[in-house]
Parts: sequence; C-alpha cells; structure tokens
Amino acid sequence: MPAIVLVGAQWGDEGKGKATDLLGGRVDYVVRYQGGNNAGHTVVIGDRTFALHLLPSGILTPSVVPVIGNGVVIDPSVLLEEMRGLEAQGVDTSKLVISANAHLITPYHVTLDKVTERFLGKAKIGTTGRGIGPTYSDKIARLGIRVQDLFDPSILRQKVEGALDNKNQVLVKVFNRRALDVDAVSEELLQYADALRPFVADTSLLLNEALDDDKVVLLEGGQGTLLDVDHGTYPFVTSSNPTAGGASTGSGIGPTRITRVCGILKAYTTRVGSGPFPTELFDEDGERLRTIGGERGVTTGRPRRCGWFDAPIARFATRVNGLTDIFLTKLDVLTGWERIPVCVAYDIDGERVDEIPMTQTDFHHAKPVYEYLPGWSEDISGARSLDDLPANARSYVQFLEDASGTRISAVGVGQDRDATISIHDLIG
Repeated sequence: MPAIVLVGAQWGDEGKGKATDLLGGRVDYVVRYQGGNNAGHTVVIGDRTFALHLLPSGILTPSVVPVIGNGVVIDPSVLLEEMRGLEAQGVDTSKLVISANAHLITPYHVTLDKVTERFLGKAKIGTTGRGIGPTYSDKIARLGIRVQDLFDPSILRQKVEGALDNKNQVLVKVFNRRALDVDAVSEELLQYADALRPFVADTSLLLNEALDDDKVVLLEGGQGTLLDVDHGTYPFVTSSNPTAGGASTGSGIGPTRITRVCGILKAYTTRVGSGPFPTELFDEDGERLRTIGGERGVTTGRPRRCGWFDAPIARFATRVNGLTDIFLTKLDVLTGWERIPVCVAYDIDGERVDEIPMTQTDFHHAKPVYEYLPGWSEDISGARSLDDLPANARSYVQFLEDASGTRISAVGVGQDRDATISIHDLIG
C-alpha cells in the first residue's frame, strides 16, 4: 500500500487532527514526521475534547499504531506528561512507537529559546519558547542529543558537555545568565530513559516493512506550508519542513512510496506569531471569526490572527506539496455572513500579482484583491453531502476548489468527529 501525507496548507491550525482522526479507522499507522510540542491538534469525540501536542492523532484510535518519527524533536517531560494525561482519560498509549533517531529538547534549549526571543524585542520571531528552534539548530550543527543517547550514559554526558561548552559562554557573556551544570543536565535527561525505552524502535524499518505488508501509513505534519523553513514566510517560520517533502526525511519512507498528499485548508485563514498576513482582519469580522471558530492556539492558548481565504496561498501549497486532494475545514464558521470575501490576487505597489511574490519585501507590501461571494444563513452542521448544503455554500466550496487548482475531497462542517462531508475517498 502507498503512504499518504496530510499537510497543513496555510500557516498551521487548519484542523489536521480532525482529518487524521477521520481516517484513523482505515489506516494502520499514523506518523508524526516533524515539529515538536510547539504544534497541536484538537480532536473532538462526542462530548470530549482532546488536545494533542507531541502525540500523533492516531493515538485516539485503538486499531492504529501511532509513531513519532525521526524528524520530530521531543521534550521527554512533555511527552510523558501528555501520555499520562491521556491514560487518565482512558486512552491506551501503550502502542506508541518513538524513533531512536528523534532529537531531544533539553533544558538549555528551552532557556536559550526564551532569552533569545526576549533579546530580539520588536524583531522577535514569535516562537512558543519551547526550545524547538535551538534543538533543530543543534541537530544541523551536529551538536544534538537523540533519544538513543539516553541509553548510554557515557555518550550522553559527552554530548551534553560538548553542547554546553558553547552554550554556557553565550548564556553567561551575552545574556548574563548562570552557566548550566553538565552533570545536572545529564542526570535530568537520564531520568527519562527507563520510561521511554519500551517505546523506542527503528521506525524507518518498521514503517517500510508495514508498507511491504500492505498496511496503510498516514504521515501527518505539524504547523503548515507557510511555516516551512524553506518555503514559508521566512524568517517567521518554524525550524523544520512541514511540507510534504519533509514527510520522507522525517519518517525514513522514500518519496516513491507516497502517492496521495492531502492539504488541509480552513475556509478562511489564520496564523499565530509574527510575520506577513495579507488578508488579516483588524475589525469586528476578524473578532467574529476568532470567536465563532474558537481560534486560540492548542499549545499556547494565544489568540490566532484571522482573515479571509487566500487563494494564492492555496495555489502555492498545491505547487510546493504536490497536493492531490484538499480537506476544507470549518466551513460552518462562515455561516451568517451576507457576503464572503475571497482573496484571489494581491495588489503590490499598484500591480496585480496572482501568485505569492518572490521576495519577502513584496509579500509584506501585498494587499488582497477580493472577489465577493454570497453567504448563507442556514445551519450546515448536519450536512453529510454537498447536496445537503445551501446553494451559496456549495458555490463557495466550488469557487475555492477552482481557485486552489486542487479538488476538494472532504469538507468539515462542525467540530464533531462525524461532522464531515466526504466527496472523494482519501485512501482508495
């Protein structure tokens, strides 16, 4: 069987957890392939809401094996706390598998993230302060500590010492902080070894053998396309590759085994943190979207910036990820508007531009060019087919499909697990 990728097609928070959960009963493995506990998924099952940060959404489906791939950075204290929290809610976490090659977020990564962001002042990136960026920096600089290092105390101490040789200089001389003790940091990390050991495996081997055995593997990214470190609104991005290409490097599954890439798009647009956002609303419409849509970060609780749907972003996501399908979420949030603007292009210094501009400067200057579609007032939360939608809602979905250049295969019409219109099979 092929592997399937679910990827955020805006700035994250599009509802990937709902999409993953929807498919959960039909897949065998759900793999988180990048990011850390700076991302989150909200999944509503009946009257219960689950907020996931590090764990793949598949953890909520008993038949699924949830996997944390090598591309993820793991704060062990956060992971174990999240597992305990789910166990207390009756969710079995014993099937979790963690890549031995995933990198660990250490106490000094968190410290450096927070002090660096404060030091930047008005030029701050808008990070969550959870050590994600510094951990990826160490990974690329070959100073990182991996899950497997927890099982060799000597190697672990050597690596911590090598990392702190540099970082203590920065903490003391640049940020006027106290130096961190090598032994204290090493001992803190070692306390997680026994708890994590039963879950650790060669996940690349595991997943490729699963595909050989005709199992269905679903790969889910955190954040979204416009937060990709290579393709996003740099430098206001995350430190990894949430795009579909990151699914291969972050899981150890070759790209030729991936045949479906589903992009998750909200029926409007949101983002958290700093950076350009052409359709951002600062009026009562923006506040209304935020309130009705429950737009606060799953991990941080920060209010999300809200704006209208941006078609150039959707086309960009289609191109960069090679999208084969779109899952459109939160269509119900738009109920009640007399007319709904859709950004179809940008005005940059008086010139119409139909695609995301090449330079950061131009994107900062981009102003949305809107087309206006008639809205609807009917409750659509009970719709289970396109025919159940009001005519204007159907027209809105069709307009977004045409503007995005990718077929819309599913539409979310409410928070509930089954509040989804399925148009095309995302697996078959």
